[in-house]
Amino acid sequence: MALGATVYHLEIVLSDADRGVYESLDLRLARHPSETMRYLVARTLAYALLFDENIAFSKGLSTTNEPAVWVREGDGRILLWVEVGNPSADRLHRASKAASRVVVFTYDAPDRLRQAVSGERIHQAERIELVGVPTAFLDAVGEATGRHESWELTHTGGQLYLTIDGRTFEGALVREPLAGELTSSGE
Repeated sequence: MALGATVYHLEIVLSDADRGVYESLDLRLARHPSETMRYLVARTLAYALLFDENIAFSKGLSTTNEPAVWVREGDGRILLWVEVGNPSADRLHRASKAASRVVVFTYDAPDRLRQAVSGERIHQAERIELVGVPTAFLDAVGEATGRHESWELTHTGGQLYLTIDGRTFEGALVREPLAGELTSSGE
């Protein structure tokens, strides 16, 4: 018998001074049995830090042709495709062809992902944005996050401050383009 998803209910007070976004988010996230807490926390942060009125979680890990988070127009066009972790060059290539904007929330330094896809063909690699989130931050937040939780998330000057039950976790985001030594394909 297959295990079902675990539902997390997160209420997030978002103060993103870097983008001028201040929102109260009431999220219900289904955590797939194979999904780590690190991944769940990273995709939740991606949702909050890229918040837009049309942002949505996709169907999740079980649907390989969708991102973790996205913004779609009513006509089906994908404006924003968000990957989490360390996606393959092929996945980044397909994402860049499908969406106007691609952002990857990766763990630790973006250099690891950049090295992993070095020399691979990626459609318009120079447009892909990497956001490095410290693994220690993700893991600490994951350990402190229960199935029903309230987060206070502040983003200012590239720093994240996340408070859960009076405990504050701090981490710096590293934002860099994917392009570098990659072969950027116009196809």
